[in-house]
Amino acid sequence: MPETVTREDAGGVATITMLRPGLTHQSRRELLDVVREVAADGSVRAVVLTGTGRAFCVGQDLGQHVEALRGDAATSLSVVEEEYNPLVLALAGLRVPVVVAVNGACAGAGLGIALAGDLRVAAAGAKFTTAFAGIGLSSDSALASRLVHCVGGSRAAELLLLPEPFLAESAAAWGLVHRVVPPEQVLAEAQALAARLAAGPTAALRAIKTVLATAATDSLEDTLALEARLQTDLGRTADHREAVEAFLEKRAPRFTGH
Repeated sequence: MPETVTREDAGGVATITMLRPGLTHQSRRELLDVVREVAADGSVRAVVLTGTGRAFCVGQDLGQHVEALRGDAATSLSVVEEEYNPLVLALAGLRVPVVVAVNGACAGAGLGIALAGDLRVAAAGAKFTTAFAGIGLSSDSALASRLVHCVGGSRAAELLLLPEPFLAESAAAWGLVHRVVPPEQVLAEAQALAARLAAGPTAALRAIKTVLATAATDSLEDTLALEARLQTDLGRTADHREAVEAFLEKRAPRFTGH
C-alpha cells in the first residue's frame, strides 16, 4: 500500500491525496502508480488531486536532493526525465476531468503538477511560486508551457525569471486558478465540481480535453478536422441522444457516460 498517497472513491470521483509536501523518490513513484491505477479504472469519471495540512505540494524535497547531489549529481538530476515527466504526462493524459484542490503552499514542480489538471480550486491566501530560478534551475514538469498557456508569455517570463511568491487571489486574476474559497472549503468545493463533472457526458468531456490539449498549437485546419471527427463520434453516443430528448421534453438529462 502507498505510504505517501491515498485514494478514496465516491460516486465516480477518485480523490487522490498527497500526504507530504515535498516530493521524494517514493512519493513521486507512488503518486504515479495511483494515477495510473485511476486511469485504468473504468468506474472513475472524475478525479480530485489535493494535499494535506498547510501545503499542496512544494516540489522537490530539497533535503533528499542535496544528499543526491553530494553523491552523484548526474543521477540526481535524471529524476526529471525518469520520474517527473511520466507523472505530468499521466496526470495530463487522464481521460476524465481532473480538479486540483490547492489547499496550501504550491511551488516549483508542485505548481507544474497543479497545472496538469483541468480546473483548480485554491484556498484563500495560499502562496504560489515558480521557485526554480531561486535555486539555480530552469523549470520542469512542463511549468513553462503551462504558464504560457494560462497567463501568456509576458506574465510567464515574469513569474519564472523573478520567482516571487504570489497569492491565490492573484493566481485567480491571472487565470491560473478558477475558484478561490476559504481554506476549510477547498476540498469540498473541488469534490462538488468533480461530482458535477462525473455526472456529465463522459465521452463529450473526454473529447473536449482532447481538443483543448492541441488547440493552441494545431493549425485551424487540423482543429476543424479533429472537431469534426470527435463530433461525429459523439453524435452516436447514448448521452447525446439522451440530452436531445431531455431538451425536447424540458427536463434535465440523465447521463450514463455512454
